[in-house]
Amino acid sequence: MSDIKQQIKAIKIIPVIAIDKAEDIIPLGKVLAENGLPAAEITFRSDAAAEAIRLLRESQPDMLIGAGTVLNREQVIAAKEAGATFIVSPGFNPNTVRACQELGIEIIPGINNPSVVEAALEMGITTMKFFPAEPSGGINMVKSLLAPYTNLELMPTGGIKPSNIKDYLDIPRVIACGGTWMVEKSLIESGNWEEVARLTREAVALIQA
Repeated sequence: MSDIKQQIKAIKIIPVIAIDKAEDIIPLGKVLAENGLPAAEITFRSDAAAEAIRLLRESQPDMLIGAGTVLNREQVIAAKEAGATFIVSPGFNPNTVRACQELGIEIIPGINNPSVVEAALEMGITTMKFFPAEPSGGINMVKSLLAPYTNLELMPTGGIKPSNIKDYLDIPRVIACGGTWMVEKSLIESGNWEEVARLTREAVALIQA
């Protein structure tokens, strides 16, 4: 397992962050790191993503920083140049995977069925994002996918919350889960860092229990 994947496995929860004002990432990153969750997946759902990654890398140089919702080669390049060390995509796009492999950056592509798993395996990918987790069959589907593919590891994302994250993490070869509940957009936009801190501490305590 690569160093990046070892870090993801150790942290267990990857906060999935959608941010509209890049500068908001500085206090957000500080709160996450200080409350036991030194990781972030900043999604390319807004034009602020690359700048937010750059600002977070500058302010939290030791943080595990990924770029999410990456859809093409251009976004891979922008994410890597900004300081991301891994890429997450919602689906499996061979062109995006090839771009990451050529540029030497880890990618965790999204899958939710056996055919796509096999297409990713064919390109040498063994760690994948199960997305959207709950709408795609949840715990039962994760177990069903892991059964025939003995070298497959999954990071479920989508519908993960405090009430079900332990059930996912208890499954062998689920290395981590992506979650948004501690970094909800409304909390970021209102600057409610106290609530982000509380939710982050609760999340960390939950997975360590």
